[in-house]
Parts: sequence; C-alpha cells; structure tokens
Amino acid sequence: MKTSSPTLLPLLRSRLQGEVLAWVLLHPGEQPSLSEIAAAVGTTVPTVKREVDRFEEAGLVKSTVRGRNRTVTPTTDHPLYRPLAEVMALTFGPVGLLREALEQVSGIDDAFIHGSWAARYAQQPGAVPGDIDLLVIGTPDRDELFEAIEPVERTLRREVNYRAVTPEAWIADGGSFKATILARPLVHLIGNGDD
Repeated sequence: MKTSSPTLLPLLRSRLQGEVLAWVLLHPGEQPSLSEIAAAVGTTVPTVKREVDRFEEAGLVKSTVRGRNRTVTPTTDHPLYRPLAEVMALTFGPVGLLREALEQVSGIDDAFIHGSWAARYAQQPGAVPGDIDLLVIGTPDRDELFEAIEPVERTLRREVNYRAVTPEAWIADGGSFKATILARPLVHLIGNGDD
C-alpha cells in the first residue's frame, strides 16, 4: 500500500519513516533493539529493519548484532546528525518525547496531543504548528507534570500548552472545550485511549 508523504515533513516517504528516524536520532545515548524501536513507534520489526537498513546505508545509524538482537545507535559524528536530529525533534519528536516524559508521571489516565500539531500529524494541510497542545486526563501532581514537560519543551524548542482535567470533570464536560477537542484529530500518547 502506497502512503503519502507526511504533512509534518514532506521530504520523507512516510510518517512511519519519520517516527523511526526521530526515535533513533533522539536517543543518542541508547542502543535500542529493533523490537524496542518497533514497540516504541507502534509497528513491526520487519518494517523497522527496512528503515534502519536504509538509514545505515546512508551512514546515519550504526547497528550491532548481539546474539539474535540487532541494536541501533545514531552516528553522532555524521555531518547531518545535529541538523537532522533537530529537524526530527521539531517534526516527529513530540509523540515519542512526550510519551516518554508522561510515562514517568503518576496519576495520568490518558494523554493526547490535539490542535494544529495533531492535525498535521493526521495529514491535514496547514501551517507548521508553533506550539503543541496537550490534554492530560487524570490526577497528576501539577509540579511533577510541569517538571516532566519542561525538558521536552526545550528539546522541541516550542511551548507545550497542557491542560489537565480529572476523569470526572472530563466525563461530565458537556461544553465546547470537549466538543472541539473530540471533533478534531487526536494523537494518543498514554493510557487506554478512550475519549
């Protein structure tokens, strides 16, 4: 099945290619296996293998085979590493970076990216988003949530506007805020994904 170029970065073949490349480039100190990358971006190991093979052929990543596992690390001394990592952080970074940050915060039932960034992620045309809109459903400690999001904002070089609501308030909300959010694309980050 042919997929169209992603709206967030039309230079790439697919959104999945962007997600895999972003995940690898934005974890320079780690050596994830192909299966760990596949789990992180929600795809299969053969798909990740194809993308990693392409990246390795271009010299963007290095891989090591240990037993039956193949681990991957970005080639941080490659001339394109820094600028490409920055572009990937700005375009495909929000999903992985926010997911990892929010998984460390207790009390979150669900979290979603919404607004213009989610619309571009869903292939809706429009201007490059200036910020990231985040909805957190649960009862996280506000300071812990702020401390988790702040380093992501620095990496993304854009503001993450978050709104935290309790599950009861979300269920009871019959107003325009909830209606607007549910009428537009959402990118699920953590939780069970129920609206």
